Amino acid sequence: MNSNHDRRGGAGTSGAYRYRFTVFTPTFNRADTLSRVYDSLSVQTFDDFEWLVIDDGSTDGTRKLVTSWQDDATFPIRYLHQANSGKHLAHNWAVEEALGELFLVLDSDDACVPDALERFVFHWESIPPDQREQFSAVTALCMNPEGQLVGDRFPNDTLDSDALELIYRYRVRGEKWGFHRTDVLRQFPFPLRPRLYIPEGVVWNAIAREYQTRYVNEMLRIYFVGATGRDDQLIRRIPSGERAAGHALQHESALNQEINWFGAIPGAFFRSAVHYTRFSFLGHQGVAAQASRLTNPLARLLWVLMLPLGWVSYRIDLRRMAHIRRSGTPSYKHGKE
Repeated sequence: MNSNHDRRGGAGTSGAYRYRFTVFTPTFNRADTLSRVYDSLSVQTFDDFEWLVIDDGSTDGTRKLVTSWQDDATFPIRYLHQANSGKHLAHNWAVEEALGELFLVLDSDDACVPDALERFVFHWESIPPDQREQFSAVTALCMNPEGQLVGDRFPNDTLDSDALELIYRYRVRGEKWGFHRTDVLRQFPFPLRPRLYIPEGVVWNAIAREYQTRYVNEMLRIYFVGATGRDDQLIRRIPSGERAAGHALQHESALNQEINWFGAIPGAFFRSAVHYTRFSFLGHQGVAAQASRLTNPLARLLWVLMLPLGWVSYRIDLRRMAHIRRSGTPSYKHGKE
Protein backbone atom coordinates (compact mmCIF):
# COMPACT_ATOMS: atom_id res chain seq x y z
CA MET A 1 0.00 0.00 0.00
CA ASN A 2 2.98 2.32 0.51
CA SER A 3 4.37 3.95 -2.61
CA ASN A 4 7.39 6.00 -3.63
CA HIS A 5 7.54 7.72 -6.98
CA ASP A 6 8.16 10.96 -8.85
CA ARG A 7 5.52 13.25 -10.30
CA ARG A 8 5.46 11.46 -13.63
CA GLY A 9 3.97 8.36 -11.98
CA GLY A 10 1.22 9.45 -9.56
CA ALA A 11 -1.01 6.91 -7.87
CA GLY A 12 -4.14 8.46 -9.32
CA THR A 13 -7.68 8.23 -7.95
CA SER A 14 -10.86 6.71 -9.25
CA GLY A 15 -13.12 9.02 -7.23
CA ALA A 16 -13.69 6.49 -4.42
CA TYR A 17 -12.03 7.16 -1.07
CA ARG A 18 -10.07 4.45 0.76
CA TYR A 19 -9.50 6.37 3.99
CA ARG A 20 -11.26 8.89 6.17
CA PHE A 21 -8.22 11.20 6.12
CA THR A 22 -5.34 12.05 3.89
CA VAL A 23 -2.74 13.74 6.08
CA PHE A 24 -0.59 15.75 3.68
CA THR A 25 2.91 17.00 4.45
CA PRO A 26 4.73 19.18 1.92
CA THR A 27 8.44 19.31 2.65
CA PHE A 28 11.61 20.98 1.47
CA ASN A 29 14.88 20.08 3.21
CA ARG A 30 13.22 19.28 6.52
CA ALA A 31 14.72 15.86 7.21
CA ASP A 32 15.72 17.16 10.64
CA THR A 33 12.11 17.88 11.70
CA LEU A 34 9.96 15.40 9.74
CA SER A 35 10.14 12.91 12.59
CA ARG A 36 7.76 15.14 14.55
CA VAL A 37 5.05 14.43 12.01
CA TYR A 38 5.83 10.72 11.78
CA ASP A 39 5.93 10.28 15.56
CA SER A 40 2.63 12.15 15.93
CA LEU A 41 0.89 9.99 13.36
CA SER A 42 2.32 6.81 14.85
CA VAL A 43 0.42 7.37 18.11
CA GLN A 44 -2.93 8.55 16.72
CA THR A 45 -5.95 7.01 18.42
CA PHE A 46 -7.82 7.07 15.08
CA ASP A 47 -6.11 4.98 12.40
CA ASP A 48 -8.22 5.37 9.25
CA PHE A 49 -5.77 7.62 7.39
CA GLU A 50 -2.90 7.72 4.95
CA TRP A 51 0.18 9.95 5.14
CA LEU A 52 1.00 11.63 1.83
CA VAL A 53 4.42 13.31 1.68
CA ILE A 54 5.34 15.48 -1.30
CA ASP A 55 9.00 16.41 -1.46
CA ASP A 56 9.53 19.75 -3.19
CA GLY A 57 13.04 19.02 -4.44
CA SER A 58 14.86 18.31 -1.16
CA THR A 59 18.58 17.58 -1.21
CA ASP A 60 19.01 16.55 2.44
CA GLY A 61 18.12 12.85 2.39
CA THR A 62 14.37 13.29 2.82
CA ARG A 63 13.56 10.51 0.35
CA LYS A 64 15.73 7.99 2.20
CA LEU A 65 14.23 8.96 5.54
CA VAL A 66 10.60 8.68 4.47
CA THR A 67 11.10 5.42 2.59
CA SER A 68 12.77 3.93 5.65
CA TRP A 69 9.59 4.65 7.62
CA GLN A 70 7.45 2.93 5.02
CA ASP A 71 8.82 -0.44 6.08
CA ASP A 72 7.91 -0.01 9.75
CA ALA A 73 4.85 2.23 9.84
CA THR A 74 1.49 0.91 10.99
CA PHE A 75 -0.25 3.23 8.51
CA PRO A 76 0.18 3.72 4.74
CA ILE A 77 2.80 6.23 3.62
CA ARG A 78 3.05 7.57 0.10
CA TYR A 79 6.11 9.56 -0.95
CA LEU A 80 5.98 11.72 -4.07
CA HIS A 81 8.71 13.96 -5.46
CA GLN A 82 8.58 17.08 -7.61
CA ALA A 83 11.23 19.48 -8.83
CA ASN A 84 11.30 22.54 -6.58
CA SER A 85 8.12 24.36 -7.62
CA GLY A 86 6.54 25.65 -4.42
CA LYS A 87 4.17 24.50 -1.72
CA HIS A 88 1.06 25.57 -3.63
CA LEU A 89 1.76 23.23 -6.54
CA ALA A 90 2.58 20.40 -4.14
CA HIS A 91 -0.78 21.07 -2.46
CA ASN A 92 -2.63 20.87 -5.80
CA TRP A 93 -0.96 17.57 -6.64
CA ALA A 94 -1.68 16.16 -3.19
CA VAL A 95 -5.37 17.01 -3.50
CA GLU A 96 -5.48 15.20 -6.84
CA GLU A 97 -3.74 12.16 -5.36
CA ALA A 98 -5.60 12.05 -2.05
CA LEU A 99 -7.33 8.78 -1.18
CA GLY A 100 -8.93 10.27 1.94
CA GLU A 101 -12.35 11.86 2.16
CA LEU A 102 -10.99 14.60 4.44
CA PHE A 103 -7.73 16.42 3.68
CA LEU A 104 -5.52 17.63 6.53
CA VAL A 105 -2.24 19.52 6.06
CA LEU A 106 0.40 18.94 8.74
CA ASP A 107 3.58 20.92 8.09
CA SER A 108 6.93 19.17 8.05
CA ASP A 109 8.18 20.83 11.24
CA ASP A 110 5.03 20.55 13.36
CA ALA A 111 3.23 17.90 15.39
CA CYS A 112 -0.24 17.13 16.72
CA VAL A 113 -1.78 15.61 19.82
CA PRO A 114 -2.48 11.84 19.87
CA ASP A 115 -6.26 12.19 19.58
CA ALA A 116 -6.23 14.94 16.92
CA LEU A 117 -7.81 12.85 14.16
CA GLU A 118 -10.30 11.29 16.56
CA ARG A 119 -11.44 14.73 17.72
CA PHE A 120 -11.74 16.02 14.17
CA VAL A 121 -13.99 13.08 13.28
CA PHE A 122 -16.07 13.66 16.40
CA HIS A 123 -16.68 17.31 15.53
CA TRP A 124 -17.36 16.56 11.86
CA GLU A 125 -19.93 13.93 12.74
CA SER A 126 -21.51 16.31 15.25
CA ILE A 127 -22.72 18.42 12.32
CA PRO A 128 -26.25 17.17 11.47
CA PRO A 129 -26.07 14.98 8.33
CA ASP A 130 -28.68 17.07 6.51
CA GLN A 131 -26.49 20.18 7.02
CA ARG A 132 -23.06 18.67 6.40
CA GLU A 133 -23.07 19.38 2.66
CA GLN A 134 -22.97 23.10 3.50
CA PHE A 135 -19.69 22.62 5.42
CA SER A 136 -16.21 22.09 4.05
CA ALA A 137 -14.11 21.98 7.20
CA VAL A 138 -13.49 21.69 10.91
CA THR A 139 -10.84 24.01 12.33
CA ALA A 140 -9.22 23.86 15.77
CA LEU A 141 -6.62 25.77 17.79
CA CYS A 142 -2.84 25.47 18.01
CA MET A 143 -0.46 25.42 20.94
CA ASN A 144 3.27 25.86 21.26
CA PRO A 145 5.54 23.02 22.49
CA GLU A 146 5.00 24.24 26.07
CA GLY A 147 1.23 23.75 25.74
CA GLN A 148 0.36 27.44 25.57
CA LEU A 149 -2.31 28.71 23.18
CA VAL A 150 -1.04 30.21 19.92
CA GLY A 151 -3.32 32.90 18.49
CA ASP A 152 -6.84 33.83 19.58
CA ARG A 153 -9.59 31.55 20.79
CA PHE A 154 -12.88 31.44 18.91
CA PRO A 155 -15.73 33.47 20.45
CA ASN A 156 -17.68 30.27 21.23
CA ASP A 157 -16.40 26.77 22.03
CA THR A 158 -18.29 25.61 18.93
CA LEU A 159 -18.88 28.17 16.20
CA ASP A 160 -20.35 27.63 12.73
CA SER A 161 -19.01 30.41 10.54
CA ASP A 162 -16.48 30.96 7.74
CA ALA A 163 -12.97 32.35 7.38
CA LEU A 164 -14.13 35.80 6.27
CA GLU A 165 -16.61 36.29 9.09
CA LEU A 166 -13.98 35.02 11.52
CA ILE A 167 -11.58 37.75 10.40
CA TYR A 168 -13.86 40.69 9.76
CA ARG A 169 -16.67 40.23 12.31
CA TYR A 170 -15.06 38.27 15.13
CA ARG A 171 -11.52 39.56 14.50
CA VAL A 172 -9.88 36.26 15.40
CA ARG A 173 -6.17 36.15 14.58
CA GLY A 174 -3.30 33.70 14.81
CA GLU A 175 -2.45 30.16 13.78
CA LYS A 176 -5.29 27.66 13.40
CA TRP A 177 -5.43 24.09 12.08
CA GLY A 178 -8.06 22.01 10.39
CA PHE A 179 -9.12 19.83 7.49
CA HIS A 180 -11.20 20.45 4.38
CA ARG A 181 -13.29 18.01 2.40
CA THR A 182 -11.17 16.70 -0.45
CA ASP A 183 -13.95 17.17 -3.00
CA VAL A 184 -14.23 20.85 -2.05
CA LEU A 185 -10.47 21.42 -2.37
CA ARG A 186 -10.59 19.96 -5.88
CA GLN A 187 -12.94 22.81 -6.79
CA PHE A 188 -10.48 25.46 -5.50
CA PRO A 189 -6.93 24.76 -6.70
CA PHE A 190 -4.07 27.18 -6.20
CA PRO A 191 -3.09 29.21 -9.30
CA LEU A 192 -0.73 27.17 -11.49
CA ARG A 193 2.39 29.32 -11.46
CA PRO A 194 5.59 27.46 -10.50
CA ARG A 195 7.72 29.08 -7.78
CA LEU A 196 5.20 31.88 -7.22
CA TYR A 197 4.42 32.17 -3.52
CA ILE A 198 0.63 31.99 -3.12
CA PRO A 199 -0.66 32.89 0.37
CA GLU A 200 -3.04 30.18 1.55
CA GLY A 201 -5.70 32.75 2.37
CA VAL A 202 -6.34 33.24 -1.34
CA VAL A 203 -7.82 29.72 -1.49
CA TRP A 204 -9.27 29.49 2.02
CA ASN A 205 -11.18 32.77 1.58
CA ALA A 206 -12.53 31.66 -1.79
CA ILE A 207 -13.89 28.51 -0.13
CA ALA A 208 -15.35 30.66 2.67
CA ARG A 209 -17.55 32.45 0.16
CA GLU A 210 -19.37 29.17 -0.56
CA TYR A 211 -18.96 26.87 2.47
CA GLN A 212 -19.09 27.03 6.24
CA THR A 213 -16.56 25.78 8.77
CA ARG A 214 -17.13 24.42 12.25
CA TYR A 215 -14.64 26.08 14.62
CA VAL A 216 -13.83 24.39 17.93
CA ASN A 217 -11.83 25.60 20.92
CA GLU A 218 -9.56 22.58 21.21
CA MET A 219 -5.78 22.74 20.86
CA LEU A 220 -4.92 19.90 18.49
CA ARG A 221 -1.80 21.08 16.64
CA ILE A 222 1.63 21.72 18.17
CA TYR A 223 3.10 24.69 16.33
CA PHE A 224 6.86 25.18 16.23
CA VAL A 225 8.23 28.63 15.39
CA GLY A 226 11.36 28.65 13.22
CA ALA A 227 14.70 28.92 14.94
CA THR A 228 15.36 32.30 13.34
CA GLY A 229 12.31 33.70 15.12
CA ARG A 230 11.37 37.34 14.79
CA ASP A 231 14.42 38.31 12.70
CA ASP A 232 13.30 35.86 10.02
CA GLN A 233 9.76 37.24 10.19
CA LEU A 234 11.09 40.76 9.57
CA ILE A 235 12.95 39.55 6.51
CA ARG A 236 9.80 37.88 5.21
CA ARG A 237 8.03 41.25 5.22
CA ILE A 238 10.12 42.38 2.25
CA PRO A 239 9.60 39.72 -0.44
CA SER A 240 10.54 40.56 -4.01
CA GLY A 241 9.82 39.31 -7.51
CA GLU A 242 7.51 36.32 -7.76
CA ARG A 243 6.91 36.15 -4.00
CA ALA A 244 5.86 39.80 -3.92
CA ALA A 245 3.44 39.06 -6.75
CA GLY A 246 1.84 36.39 -4.58
CA HIS A 247 1.30 38.87 -1.75
CA ALA A 248 -0.15 41.36 -4.24
CA LEU A 249 -2.57 38.66 -5.39
CA GLN A 250 -3.76 38.16 -1.81
CA HIS A 251 -4.56 41.86 -1.37
CA GLU A 252 -6.09 42.06 -4.84
CA SER A 253 -8.43 39.24 -3.88
CA ALA A 254 -9.38 41.02 -0.65
CA LEU A 255 -10.13 44.26 -2.46
CA ASN A 256 -12.13 42.65 -5.25
CA GLN A 257 -13.88 39.80 -3.45
CA GLU A 258 -14.16 40.79 0.22
CA ILE A 259 -14.97 44.49 -0.04
CA ASN A 260 -18.54 43.88 1.18
CA TRP A 261 -16.95 43.59 4.65
CA PHE A 262 -15.65 47.18 4.37
CA GLY A 263 -18.11 48.47 6.95
CA ALA A 264 -16.89 45.98 9.57
CA ILE A 265 -13.18 46.93 9.46
CA PRO A 266 -12.54 49.81 7.04
CA GLY A 267 -8.90 50.01 8.10
CA ALA A 268 -8.23 46.49 6.88
CA PHE A 269 -9.14 47.47 3.34
CA PHE A 270 -7.17 50.72 3.42
CA ARG A 271 -4.18 48.62 4.49
CA SER A 272 -4.86 46.11 1.70
CA ALA A 273 -4.89 48.97 -0.80
CA VAL A 274 -1.48 50.13 0.46
CA HIS A 275 -0.02 46.61 0.38
CA TYR A 276 -1.54 45.85 -3.01
CA THR A 277 0.37 48.81 -4.47
CA ARG A 278 3.50 48.10 -2.43
CA PHE A 279 3.77 44.44 -3.42
CA SER A 280 2.72 45.10 -7.01
CA PHE A 281 5.62 47.52 -7.43
CA LEU A 282 7.97 45.01 -5.78
CA GLY A 283 6.67 42.43 -8.28
CA HIS A 284 7.42 44.83 -11.17
CA GLN A 285 3.77 45.69 -11.89
CA GLY A 286 3.19 49.32 -12.78
CA VAL A 287 0.22 51.60 -12.14
CA ALA A 288 -1.67 50.63 -15.32
CA ALA A 289 -1.39 46.92 -14.54
CA GLN A 290 -2.52 47.51 -10.97
CA ALA A 291 -5.58 49.46 -12.07
CA SER A 292 -6.58 46.83 -14.61
CA ARG A 293 -6.78 44.10 -11.99
CA LEU A 294 -9.19 45.94 -9.67
CA THR A 295 -12.77 45.27 -10.77
CA ASN A 296 -14.70 46.67 -7.80
CA PRO A 297 -15.41 50.46 -7.90
CA LEU A 298 -14.84 50.90 -4.15
CA ALA A 299 -11.60 48.91 -4.42
CA ARG A 300 -10.39 51.23 -7.18
CA LEU A 301 -11.24 54.29 -5.11
CA LEU A 302 -9.31 52.95 -2.12
CA TRP A 303 -6.37 52.12 -4.37
CA VAL A 304 -6.28 55.65 -5.81
CA LEU A 305 -6.39 57.15 -2.32
CA MET A 306 -3.66 54.88 -0.97
CA LEU A 307 -1.43 54.85 -4.07
CA PRO A 308 0.98 57.51 -2.71
CA LEU A 309 1.40 55.67 0.60
CA GLY A 310 1.89 52.39 -1.26
CA TRP A 311 4.61 54.00 -3.35
CA VAL A 312 6.35 55.34 -0.24
CA SER A 313 6.17 51.88 1.37
CA TYR A 314 7.69 50.37 -1.77
CA ARG A 315 10.58 52.85 -1.71
CA ILE A 316 11.22 52.09 1.97
CA ASP A 317 11.30 48.38 1.10
CA LEU A 318 13.90 49.04 -1.59
CA ARG A 319 16.14 50.80 0.91
CA ARG A 320 15.75 48.00 3.44
CA MET A 321 16.50 45.38 0.79
CA ALA A 322 19.63 47.26 -0.23
CA HIS A 323 20.74 47.31 3.41
CA ILE A 324 20.08 43.57 3.74
CA ARG A 325 22.12 42.84 0.62
CA ARG A 326 25.00 44.93 1.90
CA SER A 327 24.92 43.08 5.24
CA GLY A 328 24.87 39.69 3.49
CA THR A 329 21.47 38.55 4.83
CA PRO A 330 19.14 36.79 2.34
CA SER A 331 16.17 38.98 1.38
CA TYR A 332 13.73 36.08 1.63
CA LYS A 333 14.12 32.64 3.14
CA HIS A 334 12.29 29.51 2.06
CA GLY A 335 8.78 29.45 3.48
CA LYS A 336 7.43 27.13 6.13
CA GLU A 337 6.42 23.76 4.65
